[in-house]
Amino acid sequence: MSDMPPPPPPPPGGPPPSSGWSPQPQGFPGQAAIHPQGRALGKRRSIGLVILLTIVTCGIWAIVWSYQNGDELNRWSGKGIGGALYLVITILVSPVTMFLMAGEVEQLYRDDGQEPPITTLWGLWFLLPLIGNIIWYVRIQDAINAYWTAHGQTNDLGL
Repeated sequence: MSDMPPPPPPPPGGPPPSSGWSPQPQGFPGQAAIHPQGRALGKRRSIGLVILLTIVTCGIWAIVWSYQNGDELNRWSGKGIGGALYLVITILVSPVTMFLMAGEVEQLYRDDGQEPPITTLWGLWFLLPLIGNIIWYVRIQDAINAYWTAHGQTNDLGL
């Protein structure tokens, strides 16, 4: 037998109440936060870094960005074409990505009963070379960031 005293009793009242969800991700850093409905929230991304990397990499980052956002939107809503098809479409006919992603973001807002800050027609910005793409990236990423924030995402803006 041991001379150790028994452990102290638990504090009265039990553990503090919890909603069962924390916006902070569990597990390894960078892991997506989980919404109460069991769906993974997407990452908020820095608009400036996305544009800068797209320019520095001569458009390669735009392909990666399309895959990442397309995959997150699909995992969240269960709708849309998903990351792999965004990857292929962005490589083959990138202007189509501008319409598809704007349409998916528009539908996310409408499904929540909100007026979307961006519509499918925003894809027409591809007609204005360079500056049109920048305007589109700013608007679409801002709309995506606002959507994730409204649903509890708290990650620092990054890539």
